[in-house]
Amino acid sequence: MAIRRRARSAASVVFVALVIAVIVVTAALAAVLLWTTQQSVTAESERVTRTLALALADTPAVQNALADDTRTAATAVLQPVAARVMTDARIDFITIMEPDGTRVTHRDVSVIGETYIGTIPQPPATFTEEYTGTLGPSLRTITPVYDDGRLVGWVSVGVTTGSIGALFLERLPVVAIAAIVAVAAGFAVALVVRRVTRRVTGDLSARGVRETLSSYESMRTLGEALRAQTHEHGNRMHTAASLVELGRIDEAIALLTEASRQSQALVDVAAGTSGDPAVGALLLGKASQAAERGIRWETHIDAEAPGGLLPPMEMVSLVGNLVDNALDAAAAGPTPRWVSTRLSPDVSGTGLIIEVADSGAGVPAELRERIFQRGFSTKAASAGGRGVGLALVGALVRDAGGTVEIGTTPSRFTVTLPGGGAA
Repeated sequence: MAIRRRARSAASVVFVALVIAVIVVTAALAAVLLWTTQQSVTAESERVTRTLALALADTPAVQNALADDTRTAATAVLQPVAARVMTDARIDFITIMEPDGTRVTHRDVSVIGETYIGTIPQPPATFTEEYTGTLGPSLRTITPVYDDGRLVGWVSVGVTTGSIGALFLERLPVVAIAAIVAVAAGFAVALVVRRVTRRVTGDLSARGVRETLSSYESMRTLGEALRAQTHEHGNRMHTAASLVELGRIDEAIALLTEASRQSQALVDVAAGTSGDPAVGALLLGKASQAAERGIRWETHIDAEAPGGLLPPMEMVSLVGNLVDNALDAAAAGPTPRWVSTRLSPDVSGTGLIIEVADSGAGVPAELRERIFQRGFSTKAASAGGRGVGLALVGALVRDAGGTVEIGTTPSRFTVTLPGGGAA
């Protein structure tokens, strides 16, 4: 015998969703932090090489050695200076050279006197580039050295990409700690949300919560419809009783006869919903609710309209919320106010088409997607409970594999439920 797996509770689903969201967002933020850190390290290296090159080029000792001494004498003076600065500033190389690019100093003394490997900008200017030289790929800045306005040489300061990578790795733990803290904080929030959700929903699954909400909405809309119907019948009975007391028997009989005829007509229409008697009862009540609000009510139910495509409570919730929305729209619109409901089979004969039209202003094109979002409503917030009905309609239709279309002139919601729905 097959064992049915127990559906996860809504609280667990929310927890898992939040944890996944936290991990995804944290990973994205960590990637951004890594990228910005890499950019920051590169920019800092560029700034250091540029600043140091300009400072050395402006040093009188460098200028005088390049202007007055022979290459050997200049090397004797400047190589110790370059070595000391490389050590103190943690720079991989400082190459001082003559105007034609012949090296005067270098970290590797064996290549002093050879030609500089890299770009020597023309006309002379300060220039930063990434280039592969004797020490491998590096970020370097070269700048001209002048003495009394005469070009006497060049200074190139650089750091290898390995050094830049090492500096990046030094800062990597900060990014890792930030990511860990973010994940831990998100996990803690997810635990709190799960606890709060469990207090509200218990061990109900996500579908169970939806079904509970659907049942609540069904009972609410049925209750409102029955209250309106009871109120209308009560008014008629009180009126008839008053006419009898006044001795106007014929008028009392005529009133009750007309009320009975109207009620029977509605019953005859609702009887067409043999597959969904709850919907028929709902529409009977909604007719009274419409009359109570001064709205003309029209209902047509095709005798061939299939039933049982959704559980009764879900069907009541779907139709009831569409009708409630139409009644509110019609009541807020100009006269004459009316609402029309039609249930008919689709072209295949196995699906159901539910059309609810009204005399209201309709739904603006830019809001037609948002009205099915939970919590969104075009009505005043003081109305209470807004943003649930149409969201529930959208969820019920999606789960059934159906569609919802919104039309204008007149305002109209058309729901199509395919055959072979819920049993």
